[in-house]
Amino acid sequence: MKALVTGGAGFIGSHVAEELLRKKIDCVVLDDLSGGFKENVPDGAEFVCGSILDEGLVNRLFAEHRFDYVYHLAAYAAEGLSHFIKRFNYQNNLLGSVNIINASVNFGAKCLVFTSSIAVYGKNQLPMSEDLTPTPEDPYGIAKYAVEQELKVSKEMFGLDYIIFRPHNVYGERQNTGDRYRNVIGIFMNQITQGSPVTVFGDGEQTRAFSYVGDVAPVIAASAFKPECYGHVFNIGADEVYTVNELAKEVFRAIGTKTSIDYLAERKEVKHAYSDHRKVREFFGDRKRTALREGLAKMAGWVKEAGCRESPRFENIEIRMNLPEVWTL
Repeated sequence: MKALVTGGAGFIGSHVAEELLRKKIDCVVLDDLSGGFKENVPDGAEFVCGSILDEGLVNRLFAEHRFDYVYHLAAYAAEGLSHFIKRFNYQNNLLGSVNIINASVNFGAKCLVFTSSIAVYGKNQLPMSEDLTPTPEDPYGIAKYAVEQELKVSKEMFGLDYIIFRPHNVYGERQNTGDRYRNVIGIFMNQITQGSPVTVFGDGEQTRAFSYVGDVAPVIAASAFKPECYGHVFNIGADEVYTVNELAKEVFRAIGTKTSIDYLAERKEVKHAYSDHRKVREFFGDRKRTALREGLAKMAGWVKEAGCRESPRFENIEIRMNLPEVWTL
């Protein structure tokens, strides 16, 4: 059997590819390295540097390898920034996904596993469950939900089996800590290791459940081999909820250094977002759940070894009105 992992040089994707190799599945990683790193690609995977936007490349890969399973994780997952990069967001997160769906249909993939996002729920009832009607509030969430809908109609029209995961606030080793627009734990750790204040939008009383990658990636990787999961949507992640202020204290503890907190102007975002996970436990069992303090210690050890990363600016902002000032520096 052979699998394609898009975004497999990135954070969650590299962990999924690693899990597939442990299962003795031949694995091809497609990644343009825009947010990932070649060193993240696990030994034993075939690496192809390229974009899901390159329809010709995508079709050639599918024609050559005839993938049994497709794990589509490639995305630019910056919810807040997506308001200001609408064209880029929809090209990468929606149109690129359509290329993967089309090829999966045309070349007979058995199942496409798609990582969506808790962002599809928007401001909704808590904890957010899979039976709620999604009401995304940012272009990133809109794009993810559109792909979910495309998968449903592709199953109805062409018989393409699929599984959808909605992870949230995943952190851990190999996260791109140099990305200033997404992944709050990575941002905090990078700021602290540089001796800088950690930056918090608003009052820091936003609530999230932070999910260790080692609890998430194995479930995603295993799913394609469980036909009873086909056609289902699963929330996946941690259950314990923290404010961003509480998170900052835990990250200081994990790194072993405390800097100050710089509170910035509030930005437009969902204030409280965390999910119900009863369904994923029903299908996959009550798997180990890593406590935040334990997961942060693991990530902090990796960050100390990997060192600080530069935080480049996104150069192609499409709308500058209401762009947070910290993102212009």
